Amino acid sequence: MKMVAAAFAIAIGLILVNLTGALEFGFYKNKCMLTDVEDTVFRVVQRRFRQDPTIAAALVRMHFHDCFVNGCDASILLDGSSSEKTATPNLSVRGYEVIDEAKSILERACEGVVSCADIIAMAARDAVTLSGGGRYNVETGRKDGLESLASKVDLPSPKFSVSQSIDAFEKQGLNVTDMVYLLGGHTIGVTHCSLLRDRLYNFENTTKPDPTMDQALRDKLIEICPQDPSNNAAVNLDQDPSSAFKVDTSFYKQIILRRGILQLDQATALDPLTKDIVASIANSNDFNFKFGQAMVKMGAIITDSPKEIRKSCSVINSASTNNFLF
Repeated sequence: MKMVAAAFAIAIGLILVNLTGALEFGFYKNKCMLTDVEDTVFRVVQRRFRQDPTIAAALVRMHFHDCFVNGCDASILLDGSSSEKTATPNLSVRGYEVIDEAKSILERACEGVVSCADIIAMAARDAVTLSGGGRYNVETGRKDGLESLASKVDLPSPKFSVSQSIDAFEKQGLNVTDMVYLLGGHTIGVTHCSLLRDRLYNFENTTKPDPTMDQALRDKLIEICPQDPSNNAAVNLDQDPSSAFKVDTSFYKQIILRRGILQLDQATALDPLTKDIVASIANSNDFNFKFGQAMVKMGAIITDSPKEIRKSCSVINSASTNNFLF
């Protein structure tokens, strides 16, 4: 009888975990007929990546921008006149068509089973893998949020001080080490002149350049980003040309050399709160593993707001229309 009671207690515990929406590895195993959900997402991302390798950084960025606003609930995908898509930091977010393609395939295979939020998390992981960052396991079991408001978009700014950024990450349950690893997402991708022109010409309203920037880098960037604000050219976040589209430790080595592009990136290599972490990562051989761990931890940011499994990633299901704020 004791064994039966114990087994019953375990079963009830598992049911409660399911009801609370806890994430788990392999959540979709045997839940989508004969379709392998994670493989399906990977094949979509792989095809898009072969057409345009820059999509990798875009998908990683989308995951970050989604999770930092009301948790990882795909609220960034919702259309609306004042939805998160319309917030200034999200105007340059792209890759929506990748998520939509994967969702369309999975809806045909098993309608109403796979959330858009999980597809974002899997796609970001696959983007990292395809960029040479190794493959980490993704927890799944998320649902999609019913609310998307531009007014709630409060992302860490690239002009934040290190302490401001630490505070922003801590509000999401992420510590300073998590933050430095997640900033390593800048090992791939680009920014634009508009976000770094002040460092070249008028740093913190001094009418002088940022003194922490390597002079050779500044000379190079002045050619790419003249003072004319109409020029908004792209600049690689990792200034090692041989590594600008690879997920590796090169980004950290570059910022140690004062060749960081964004103000916050550079500051992490110089600030006493983070410089030792940066140095350790730059000389480590386990970056891929620990970066993956940080991504999984970020992906577990979940709120208790009402959620569903959307039929289309850009709109909520019709039965929930009255709950959608935009």
